Amino acid sequence: MTNVEKLLKYQEEDEKLLTVERELASSQERKNLAQAVNFVTKATERLEALDGKALTLSATLEELNKKYAEVSETLAEFENLDELLEGGADITFYKKSLAQISEKLKSIKQEVAALTKAIKESNEEFQTLYTKNRAMQKQGKEYQEAYEKLKAEKRKESEVIKAELAKIASDISPEVMKGYMSKRSERIFPILCPEKAGRCSKCGSELSLAGKEKLLTGGVVECDNCHRYIFKP
Repeated sequence: MTNVEKLLKYQEEDEKLLTVERELASSQERKNLAQAVNFVTKATERLEALDGKALTLSATLEELNKKYAEVSETLAEFENLDELLEGGADITFYKKSLAQISEKLKSIKQEVAALTKAIKESNEEFQTLYTKNRAMQKQGKEYQEAYEKLKAEKRKESEVIKAELAKIASDISPEVMKGYMSKRSERIFPILCPEKAGRCSKCGSELSLAGKEKLLTGGVVECDNCHRYIFKP
């Protein structure tokens, strides 16, 4: 059996291993787990952000309430307004001051109302997301178990194929196998392809004259375009 025939046999078995690997990578179990992990990761980040936002809003609300209390205290100055007016105080000044204080209190009340609403909305979002996150964490454990079960099954299949590959490779020169595995690591597959009418049967590129002559002597050439090994059937 020639090196080409041995490599073709190895490649045939290797394709089975690739199929198992692809089945695992594209499995619904893996997709479900990836989606769950992605959701939990983003949800956790959002919950942390909402928690920080809640602290900031609460601190701001506390400051506004203090400010409101301070401004309200200034109204005490107007309790004796009648006596001040009887004493000849300028009513215009006091009216203006009272209007300014009233406007300031109104503004603070509006800020407090808006802030209270923001805190409520933030809290509702937090509670909803927290509940969903807990549910997804539980679901994620089930997805993890399903994926690990499938991975174990595929590992058994892979071990059988790898044992056969090792058996075939033991009869191929290390240098040839090194070249094959180098192509394999570049995700080129199939690695060994037949020549067809002087061209690479995989990508259709025409082989050089020297390459065609080498094939006639039973040699193997590398396609200049797709870098696969080309042989003459």
